[in-house]
Amino acid sequence: MINFLTRIQAAVGWIALIVLASGLFLVLNAPPDFVQGNSVRIMYVHVPSAQMALLIYLFLSVASVWFLWKGSETADTLASAAAPVGAAFAAVTLASGSIWGKPMWGAWWAWDARLTSMLVLLILYVGVMAMRGALDEPVKGAKATAILTLIGAVDLPIIHFSVTWWRTLHQPSSFEGKVEPAIRGALLPPLLVMALAFALIAAYLVILKTGNVAAQRRLDALEIAGDDHE
Repeated sequence: MINFLTRIQAAVGWIALIVLASGLFLVLNAPPDFVQGNSVRIMYVHVPSAQMALLIYLFLSVASVWFLWKGSETADTLASAAAPVGAAFAAVTLASGSIWGKPMWGAWWAWDARLTSMLVLLILYVGVMAMRGALDEPVKGAKATAILTLIGAVDLPIIHFSVTWWRTLHQPSSFEGKVEPAIRGALLPPLLVMALAFALIAAYLVILKTGNVAAQRRLDALEIAGDDHE
């Protein structure tokens, strides 16, 4: 699988760049919102980045189950590669949300249910990466990381349903179980294209990081083999 991902890496990168350029063109030409004005354009970064932060952690959880069940080194490599990418998207989500929240709420930050649960997700990402780096034995580190990942997965439904379960400042989800999304008209196409662009960017970054992790592990194995022969 890793060899296959390496072969398609360049193609995914070019497609992501083309779709992103198309999305940015649509964003710049989209009309301002009648309430939020031009500040609504932050939505085209905030919403896709939040979707990717959640989806990558879901991917991380699936890879962790795969590793714990089958002991697959490929699954652990994918999990190791996905964690920093997911953390980056979670950080972008929080930063763009704060920028968007300032003109809407009059504050950079509020201990809103969705904001707080997204902050917890970022902390989980950082914790997963820190735990992997803190344990010297790779197998133990992989198992401990996988278990922590699955424990942290409980935060995903909390993030998704927080605006439904509690009264929050955050607006309801734009696509949550609706036949017609809340965002319509000229504002919708740029959002859909940017969502696709961010998905392709996430895929490219995970593929790129997977190759780096796999190469580093091969190098470490060669160094250990060389030490054993001395």
